[in-house]
Amino acid sequence: MADVFRIPSFHSLCFSSSLLTSLNSLQPALPPSQNTKNSDKRIYPLVYSSAGGASRFTHTPRKQLLSFKVHATIAETDQPKWWEKNVGPNMIDIHSTQEFLGALSRAGDRLVIVEFYGTWCASCRALFPKLCRTAEEHPDILFLKVNFDENKPMCKSLNVKVLPYFHFYRGAHGQLESFSCSLAKFQKIKDAIAIHSAAQCSIDPPKGVGELTLESVSTPQDKPAGSA
Repeated sequence: MADVFRIPSFHSLCFSSSLLTSLNSLQPALPPSQNTKNSDKRIYPLVYSSAGGASRFTHTPRKQLLSFKVHATIAETDQPKWWEKNVGPNMIDIHSTQEFLGALSRAGDRLVIVEFYGTWCASCRALFPKLCRTAEEHPDILFLKVNFDENKPMCKSLNVKVLPYFHFYRGAHGQLESFSCSLAKFQKIKDAIAIHSAAQCSIDPPKGVGELTLESVSTPQDKPAGSA
């Protein structure tokens, strides 16, 4: 049975690293004759616990601690990244120019809001939860998420130079508006939605993104070394 050191219960206890190191080095003293017989006796690290209202230190096997760390790491990696979370069918991830053009074409006269973001962009991450709530409040609007790093040629063709950046599209009217935005200026997105969300019907085919085509954003092939 593991040895237990009982300490009176306090609201909070602070221990220095030197004290914990000293406690970890403690083990019951054995007579010389018994030390040889029990030479395989293992010393387990001390773990502080306040369960049940009683503060105590207990010996915990290293394998158990390692197992806990492994399980915690697996549970953490199972969680989706912040940019991978979608609130519903009206929020779609775009991974290529073909997907982008196809989504705009299928949207018809529906208002489309495109967010250009970066996974490393702190402003994009701060704004994203509010954008998700806006998507939930407007199920009639289609939200497209474009990862800048995955679609650099397309973003360059669309003149996206800062992040986060937003484009508004609607059917035959094509691109309605574009601007950069941050969490502090999120009202710009709400105002644009109020202006462009009025129901409209067009008899012309969707304009999409003007001159943007698959060929116009194709990544140029690298030239052989030494060529002009």
